[in-house]
Amino acid sequence: MSDNPSTGREVIVLGGGCFWCTEAVFVQVRGITDVESGYSNGHVPQPSYEQVCTGNTGHNEVVRLEFDPAVISLRDILAIFFLIHDPTTLNRQGNDVGTQYRSGIYCTSDAQRAEAQAFVDALTQEQIYPRPIVTEVLPLSNYWPAEDYHQDFFERNPYQGYCMAVAAPKVAKFRQTFSRFVK
Repeated sequence: MSDNPSTGREVIVLGGGCFWCTEAVFVQVRGITDVESGYSNGHVPQPSYEQVCTGNTGHNEVVRLEFDPAVISLRDILAIFFLIHDPTTLNRQGNDVGTQYRSGIYCTSDAQRAEAQAFVDALTQEQIYPRPIVTEVLPLSNYWPAEDYHQDFFERNPYQGYCMAVAAPKVAKFRQTFSRFVK
């Protein structure tokens, strides 16, 4: 099922820690036609970064990916996603701690949700990780785009300390492991 029947493109939303890092990878993926940092699956309408950082809104820092399934499959997007974050740490990615950093896949169709859950179940069954996977697989709800200064953050600030220490290694890992998907 397509989220945009006129283009055949779909949308999936992923939470894998700080959205700067996740966005930094997915802007480089062939078949991803748009990447937007934002907040989802919380209860406050149109939250700000400051509100989300308190951990009281229920929102997750996410990236909204529009993709062309004729170029890249949802399965390949999920494989990249599971490479670049730790799906076994509850409400944490590295030094980023809080519910806004939880691992999550937020789906825009029942077919996506079934495929994402099957992907997580297969990783669990194959015991790919030494600890249980805590990634939530849910329908997308209450999405709101992040402020402009968060968009394309890594691209605009490659020498910022966090970008050099955290985002750059994730980008390098993606480029090395999934070179066939680099734009």
